Amino acid sequence: MSNFWVNLYKFPRFLISVLIGFFLTTFQPIFKLLKNKKDKMLFIVIITTITVLCYRIIQIMTDNI
Repeated sequence: MSNFWVNLYKFPRFLISVLIGFFLTTFQPIFKLLKNKKDKMLFIVIITTITVLCYRIIQIMTDNI
């Protein structure tokens, strides 16, 4: 039975390492892209546009104009 608890205590560490690996793998190409000033401005404009569009869509859907 103690082996069960040892394995159970290992799971959170495994989960954290998987999440860190996922984010590092996902965002590494984005960080490489942001080294160029032109690409950085394009990325900021795209993210800002997507954020504003999502905000407006949610605002219209909830009738908070």
